[in-house]
Amino acid sequence: MTSNKTDTYAENMFLCYPFRPDSCPRAYRLTVVKVAMYVLMLLIICLTVFGNLLVVISISHFKQLQSPTHLIVQSLAACDCLLGTLVMPYSMVRSVEGCWYFGDVICKVHSSLDMSLCISSKMHLSLISIDRYLAICDPLMYKIRVTNNSVTVFITFAWLFSFVYSFSIVFSGINSVGLEVLMLQISCLGSCVLVFNRQWALICSGLTFFLPGTIMSSLYIKIFHVARKHAKVMSERVPLGEIKSQTSSQRERKAAKIVAIVVGAFLLCWLPFFVATALDPFLNFLTPVDVFDALVWFGYFNSTCNPLIYGFFYPRFQKAFKIILSNYVCGFSSSRTLTFE
Repeated sequence: MTSNKTDTYAENMFLCYPFRPDSCPRAYRLTVVKVAMYVLMLLIICLTVFGNLLVVISISHFKQLQSPTHLIVQSLAACDCLLGTLVMPYSMVRSVEGCWYFGDVICKVHSSLDMSLCISSKMHLSLISIDRYLAICDPLMYKIRVTNNSVTVFITFAWLFSFVYSFSIVFSGINSVGLEVLMLQISCLGSCVLVFNRQWALICSGLTFFLPGTIMSSLYIKIFHVARKHAKVMSERVPLGEIKSQTSSQRERKAAKIVAIVVGAFLLCWLPFFVATALDPFLNFLTPVDVFDALVWFGYFNSTCNPLIYGFFYPRFQKAFKIILSNYVCGFSSSRTLTFE
């Protein structure tokens, strides 16, 4: 009798909700592996939240960083910061434990926020690409077309579209139409999985990643082609009176290169996930859960990379970060109109 109770207890230890017959099984991991996963994921979360918060504060604090381009960058950083605050901690527990402990409603909200913020990031990066395209390829009309007001309108649309699109898909359940048998098979207490049928896997991947990715890549090919042409013209005529114009052109090209790195990092981090998402329904959902989790976190890591890229490659952000950190950590005070070289 005691042996049976011991066996039952041992079996229940591997369930998300012990002694519940409809509970999902927990992920079996060694303690050292779980600790390592928690440490790594917490590090990514902290870097994501504080790094992007630093970008938001820097642009808000310094007038020299307040431009239409940086308004988009600030909104992108806010998006990444929200991802690190509202989405990644819940995903961490689910990834390490293999269980969802927060209920069905929170599961749907979490999945919706995850989709919303990722789509919003893509749309912001698309806006930055268009902004750099206009600045490099049509500089005479740039200041007329691109203003804080016009940029605010497009940023607002990006946020609204991403939230309406994501919440309507998740709460309507249209993404899993035709997969009722599969959903019954994988449904258990402690599960939070967003499954896409073939149609919506292709629609979501194509509309929210491959289409904007193609547009961004095409724009940057055009940008660098025009920038190379400008550099050739400038090198042929560098009278003293045109040094200022040349410096301005070099600054625009450098800004375009930095943003190209940001876009490239985004495409690199999210490409494996969206390829897997698009192909998995056609492979009878054979992709292991741990593989999907790893791809999701590789995508999340992109939100960690953006402030690091600004800090390493953009001197203005380097100085702004140092000043902000010295203010809050060391207690020094500084002006909002410091000189940036």
